[in-house]
Amino acid sequence: MLELLAPAGSPEAVTAAVQAGADAVYLGYGDFNARRNAKNFSLEELAAAVSYCHVRGAKVFLTLNTLVSDRELPAAARTAAEAAEAGVDAVLIQDLGVLRMLRQVAPRLAVHGSTQLTVHSLDGVRRCAELGMARVVLSRELSRDAIEHICLNSPIEIETFVHGALCMCYSGQCFFSSVIGGRSGNRGLCAQPCRLKYGWGERADANPLSLKDMSLAGHIQELKKLGVKCLKIEGRMKRPEYVSVVTGIYARAIRESREPTPEELAQLEAAFSRQGFTDGYYLDRKGPEMFGVREEGQEPRELFAQARTQYQSGERQCVGVVFYAMIRPGEPVQVGVQDEVGHTVTASGPVPEAARPRPLTAETVEKQLSRTGGTPFLCTRVRALVEPELSVPVAALNALRREVLQGLARERGTPAAPELGTFHAGVRYENRREPPVLTMSLRRADQLTRELTELRPALLYLPLEEAAAHPEAVRLALEGGRVGVTLPRVCWDREREELRRQLAVVRGLGVTDALVGTLDLIAPAREAGLALRGDFGLGVYNAQSLKEYKRFGFASCTASFELKLAQIRDLSKCIDLEMLVYGRLPLMLTENCIIRNRSGRCACGNPNLLTDRKGERFPVVKAPGCRNEILNAKKLFLVDKQADYRRAGIWGARLLFTTENPRECVQVAERYLGRGRYEPNDFTRGLYYRDVE
Repeated sequence: MLELLAPAGSPEAVTAAVQAGADAVYLGYGDFNARRNAKNFSLEELAAAVSYCHVRGAKVFLTLNTLVSDRELPAAARTAAEAAEAGVDAVLIQDLGVLRMLRQVAPRLAVHGSTQLTVHSLDGVRRCAELGMARVVLSRELSRDAIEHICLNSPIEIETFVHGALCMCYSGQCFFSSVIGGRSGNRGLCAQPCRLKYGWGERADANPLSLKDMSLAGHIQELKKLGVKCLKIEGRMKRPEYVSVVTGIYARAIRESREPTPEELAQLEAAFSRQGFTDGYYLDRKGPEMFGVREEGQEPRELFAQARTQYQSGERQCVGVVFYAMIRPGEPVQVGVQDEVGHTVTASGPVPEAARPRPLTAETVEKQLSRTGGTPFLCTRVRALVEPELSVPVAALNALRREVLQGLARERGTPAAPELGTFHAGVRYENRREPPVLTMSLRRADQLTRELTELRPALLYLPLEEAAAHPEAVRLALEGGRVGVTLPRVCWDREREELRRQLAVVRGLGVTDALVGTLDLIAPAREAGLALRGDFGLGVYNAQSLKEYKRFGFASCTASFELKLAQIRDLSKCIDLEMLVYGRLPLMLTENCIIRNRSGRCACGNPNLLTDRKGERFPVVKAPGCRNEILNAKKLFLVDKQADYRRAGIWGARLLFTTENPRECVQVAERYLGRGRYEPNDFTRGLYYRDVE
C-alpha cells in the first residue's frame, strides 16, 4: 500500500490529517525547518502530536531540512535529541552537516533526504543510501519515466510530491529570496519572489515565474506501479481544513485503488489552486500552460465547514485489534486486546455468577467487546471462551473493554527510550595563512583568450559541454595551468550517456578536475578519474558538511555564498575551501525554459533580461539540458575587500564569469591581481556582510 504523507503546520492540522486518513505527517519543531513561518510546534505540542499519531497508527516525520551554521549545530542537536525522545519516526535533512550530527546524537533515528538535496537521478539516490538515509524525496521536476527508472533500481525508499505548490527553481538551488531580500529559502524563510510580477521590457506586467500547483490526482495507481513508496502533499503553511480536504481525497483513492472522482477533483481545486493544476513535469510536457497565479475568489466555506466537522467531531477507526475473553466459574472475568504490531493489554473484572435468568453466551460477549465506536480502534475479531450457565453484567464487559482500549492507547502512545549520544564538533583545523590562489570559471568557451591564460589562474573551470565541444579551448587553457570542468548541477539519468561521453573527451584532453554541484554527479566524475571539487550547489554551510565531503574524496569545496565572511573565516576547514569573490550570483535553476515560453522558440543566444517591479534586470541564460539559469542583476565585486577575504583562511578566490565578454574577463582578472582600474557600473557585496535569515 502506498504511504500518504500529509503536511501539519499546527497541532490542529495533525488532527485534520490523521482523521482524513494520512499514514504519516511531517511537521516542524524549532528553528531548523524549511517552513519557519509556519506555526510549528512547541516541545509539548510535538510530544502530544507524536502520541496522537502513534495511537492511531500514523508516523511523524520531523523536518530538520535547512542549512545550519556551526554556531547553530549544538541547538539543532538539542532539537534532534528532544524529537527522538518524543518518538518521531524519521528526520528530513538537507544539510550533510546535520546528517553527521544526527549520527552522533540519535544514531538509530531514520533519516530521509529532503527535496532540498536536489536529488534527481539514480546516482543521487545511491549517494543518499551510501550516507545511511532510508528514503529520499525526489525533485518535483522529474517525469514518470525518470521516476520509474530510479524506483526500479533504488536501494532505498522513494518519496515523491503528489499535490501542492511548485517552486520555479529546483529545490535547494534557489538563492533569489536570499540575495534580493535577505530571506533564504535554504534557511526556511523563502519570500517567494517567483510569485511577483516580471517582464521582458520596461514593465513588470506578467508572472513568468509563477507555476500552477501540481496535482497528480489521476496518476495515483500509476505511481504505485512505478514503485514509489510514499506520496507527499505539500502545504505546511495551509489551514487545517485544506489539509483535511486534500488528504481525505487522496487517502480514499489510495485505499479504494482508484483515481479521484470528478467531484473530488472539483473539491481539490476549490480548496486551493492557481488557475487550476498542472501535471506537466510528470508528463514531460513543459511550457506556458504550466503557469498560473492565485486568483481572488470566495472561500469554499461549506467544503471547509464539512471538513472541520469531520476532523473535530469524529474518530476514524483505523487500528485493527483482536479481543480475547475468558469467563469461567469462580474466576474473575479476563479481557485482553492485541493490536497489529503485538501490543497486548489485559484487565480483570468481577467473578461471574450463576446464570439468572439467561446465561451469558459467546455471541453476547463478542457483541459488547466489538463496540469500539468513538475510539481509534476497529475490532477485527473476538475470541471468547465462555463456559455455560454463567452471568456477567453487560456494564462490566463494557467497562473492561474501555479499560483495555485505554491501556492500549497509552502503550501505543508512549515512545520507546531512544539511543542518544552527544554532539562533538571534533578537531579544529587551523586556517591557511597564505593568500588564496585565484581561480576562474567561464560560461562559454569564447570567453577564453590567450591573454586570460597568461594570467595563470591556479585552476580554470570550463563548462563540461563547452570543453567537450571546443578541444582547442581546453588546450589553450592548459597552457595557463590546471584545468577543470564545471558539471551541470542537474543531469537526469537519460542525459548520463552524453555526459559520460563528454567526460571521456575532456579527460583525454588533459582535464584533471570536476566541479560538482549536487550529490548526483559525484559518481560520473569519479569514474572519469577526475579530482572532485565541490561547487556552491552543495550548500556547504558548516564544518561538519566539509567532513562529509572529505569522506567522499573531495579535494575542495565552495563555501555557500549565503554565509557571511566572518562565518567563512570561522569554519574549521578539513579540506581546501573556495569562495566566490566576483560575478553575477546564480539565483535560480529552472527546468522550464522561460525564454521559449516567452517567444515560442529557442532564443538562448540572444540577450534575455527579466525586469522586476523596481526596474532591476536579471539576465536569463541557457543551462545544460535546455534549462534556464537566472542571474543576479548586479555583479558581486570584492576587489577592495581582499584584505577581508584573505583573512578567511580560504584556499581559492573564484571569479565567476557569466555574461562578460572576453575583454571584460581579462580586465576583471587583472584588477583582482592588482592591475588596472576595472569596476562594474553597478555592483553588490552579496551576502558576505549581511545577516541572512
